[in-house]
Amino acid sequence: MAMRAAFDIAAEAEALNELTHDELVDRLRNIYGSLPPKGVRQDLLKRAILWHTQSKHFGGVPVETRRLLRAAVRRVEQSLLSRHQGRSTAAADEERSAEIGAAGVAGDFSPQDARPQRRRRTLAPGARLIREWNGQTHTVDVIEGGYVFEARVYRSLTAIAGKITGTHWSGPRFFGL
Repeated sequence: MAMRAAFDIAAEAEALNELTHDELVDRLRNIYGSLPPKGVRQDLLKRAILWHTQSKHFGGVPVETRRLLRAAVRRVEQSLLSRHQGRSTAAADEERSAEIGAAGVAGDFSPQDARPQRRRRTLAPGARLIREWNGQTHTVDVIEGGYVFEARVYRSLTAIAGKITGTHWSGPRFFGL
């Protein structure tokens, strides 16, 4: 069994740093068979070349990932085509659901597979959220049906985060939930 030479990504990147813009363009043309768009920065050329080198050495994007990406592209194209043809998205979704069948698989991809499954965290009344912002500590108490901040009741953490920061923030994200 033949041993592969060790791949030193740092050395490869350093070697690319020594090339001129024109040399990088030539190398990229040899790899991809066409010239890059005009005005592409040297940094992007280096990244593209380095990605190709790594891909060649380590095998590239896994087959399963490519399959999922192709299926996602097909779904987006189908959705855009349906909208362009004047069909409602609901009609396209119903048609797609009919295609799913008993196996529960539409083509190669289910939209639920692509989305991370997160459960929304619910806070029990009596919980207290504390957040420091611009050197000031802000305290929010959770009550039944809302939140208390600075002696006022708010229906959402997003409204409180906006009051604290002066700009729109996701309340759960602002408070680290």
